[in-house]
Amino acid sequence: MSRRFRRASGRLPARRPVAPRRCTIEGVRDDADVEELATRLFQMARSGETELLCAYVDAGVPADLCNDKGDTLLMLAAYHGHAGTVRALASRGADPGRANDRGQTPLAGAVFKKEPEVVRALLEAGADPGQGTPSAFDTAKMFGHAEFLEWFAHKEK
Repeated sequence: MSRRFRRASGRLPARRPVAPRRCTIEGVRDDADVEELATRLFQMARSGETELLCAYVDAGVPADLCNDKGDTLLMLAAYHGHAGTVRALASRGADPGRANDRGQTPLAGAVFKKEPEVVRALLEAGADPGQGTPSAFDTAKMFGHAEFLEWFAHKEK
């Protein structure tokens, strides 16, 4: 690798995160600091750092902030099995049914990962098992998750 890609210390420069496509925080410029903050927020969602993540949301970060793939904070928390974070974000206005750019919903992701507590949290928050591509219903059917199919049947009544 050529010298121009190395820092004066001889180490490679840190990889810069990709700016979230729909990352808008009112009153904040779109610069490296915002990119770094967004990257940290998505990591907090993935790792279930509920208290800290919600402090940022309470301070003005959009509850439905999403990355360059359309994955919201709630989607990432759901997919990584953090029911408490899902509940906290939903209570702050995050849309439990918002699909990413591939049409996948948080509920379908939780069903795929077989996360019963997250599935319950999303259903309690109003997620629709018939929404998305594939839907949570179709995902449960495909993987033979009878318990989830039973829960979805009760939600429709």
